[in-house]
Amino acid sequence: MTLRNAIDQRFFVDPIRCIGCKSCMQACSECATHRGKPMIHLEFVERGFSTQTVPMVCMHCENPTCAKVCPADAIKRTEDQIVQSSLKERCIGCKNCVLACPFGVPRYYPEIDQMLKCDMCYDRTSVGLKPMCATVCPSEALFYGTLEEFESRRKGRPVNSFQFGEQEITTRVFLVLPEEEVSLRMDVIAHMDARFDSDAFDHIDPFGHLEPLPMQGGGV
Repeated sequence: MTLRNAIDQRFFVDPIRCIGCKSCMQACSECATHRGKPMIHLEFVERGFSTQTVPMVCMHCENPTCAKVCPADAIKRTEDQIVQSSLKERCIGCKNCVLACPFGVPRYYPEIDQMLKCDMCYDRTSVGLKPMCATVCPSEALFYGTLEEFESRRKGRPVNSFQFGEQEITTRVFLVLPEEEVSLRMDVIAHMDARFDSDAFDHIDPFGHLEPLPMQGGGV
């Protein structure tokens, strides 16, 4: 598979289609390089009022903040624009990447003292296969293919440019929005303040619903 063909393949996330079945998490954990650990997780939207879930994969930013703030140079970006999970031999467990990611993707696991995240099943996508999660998603909330394939089968407006305050971020992964105009300008400070409101259901632990990482011997 050529580099050009690899870049032409795109990852689309359509939150409206997510049914919360966790098939993506199970499939991800079966990826050969993950050793039983799912690198994708589900976020609950207003979990006190709704059952709506959103699959969270790494957005693979053009200029990844996680890599920029890593003091150990443990996070690498491949030539086909995939931001890799941290290198075990380099990661020092400082959690800078966890705090810096605007999408809240990286997770630090104290039991192995390392940050882990979605790498778009690089062992598969680098040789022309689809990510495990996209192969099993029954509602196609996760879709992997060319833009032409997406447009021939689906409605919605895929975007890969996001505004966080004054910072514009371009990603390799596309978020599918309704066809009508929807603003994606994020007021990050207001959101952070709201997390500590007494009525906020996720102000204590935003990852409280996630399953713990299985304890295993050895490195990752």
